[in-house]
Amino acid sequence: MAKIDATARVADGAKLGADVFVGPYCIIGPHVTIGDGSHLLAHVSIQGVTEIGAGAKIQPFASLGSPPQSVHYKGEASRLIVGKNCDIREAVTMNTGTAGGRMETRVGDNCMLMTGAHVGHDCIVGNNVIFANNATLGGHVEIGDSVFLGGLGAVHQNVRVGEGAILAGMVAVRHDVIPFAALAQNGKLGGLNLIGLKRRGFSRDTIHKIRAAYRELFFGEANLSDRLEIVAAKYADDPSVQKIVTFIRQAGKRRISTPRSHDGGDD
Repeated sequence: MAKIDATARVADGAKLGADVFVGPYCIIGPHVTIGDGSHLLAHVSIQGVTEIGAGAKIQPFASLGSPPQSVHYKGEASRLIVGKNCDIREAVTMNTGTAGGRMETRVGDNCMLMTGAHVGHDCIVGNNVIFANNATLGGHVEIGDSVFLGGLGAVHQNVRVGEGAILAGMVAVRHDVIPFAALAQNGKLGGLNLIGLKRRGFSRDTIHKIRAAYRELFFGEANLSDRLEIVAAKYADDPSVQKIVTFIRQAGKRRISTPRSHDGGDD
């Protein structure tokens, strides 16, 4: 049974799971579903057609399911879906989708969004993603699993960030970032997220192959499209390298981020 503070306002129609706690001065709209064991500390607003997975921890002044910040939004019943066990800190904001996008904004499981982070309309965020303070996504952004977004960084609309990438703090991300890459403050690739690869248990052999493929892609002869096919064939048996190949082949609206220099550094 949910526990609701006397000062909270939960609209008729809202669905609260078992052992949900709704703290002082929270406001829950009529089309909201909150999963079992979630904890809304205080002053949390959840509106729109919004689903929060089990085990969420939501801190004061978070605003989830608010209307998209888009001049094209006409009040359509778009959605926000947040996965299980997410840690949503103070003043985090997430908007629902739009008819011009997916009609849905989605955040995966086990994500941590630190103070002031923002997820714009029609974004897709994978599992185990970390947003440092005030990291911001424009609309229609795609973030892969296990990505780390540095504090005060901003990702331009329609940008894709691949699995396992790390983005520096205060960086303006204007172009797609390949899986496992490290993006420096100048907006250029600075090598690979080697620490992240090691922490996730990638073998030494796999890391060597990803590193070699990265160098061949960005520091080899010929143009990028030709180098991509060479890497795809050479590392056909390596799933991690193939994730990079597939990401580049599935080109979005933004071009691929590239290194600033040809020094091949991975720090």
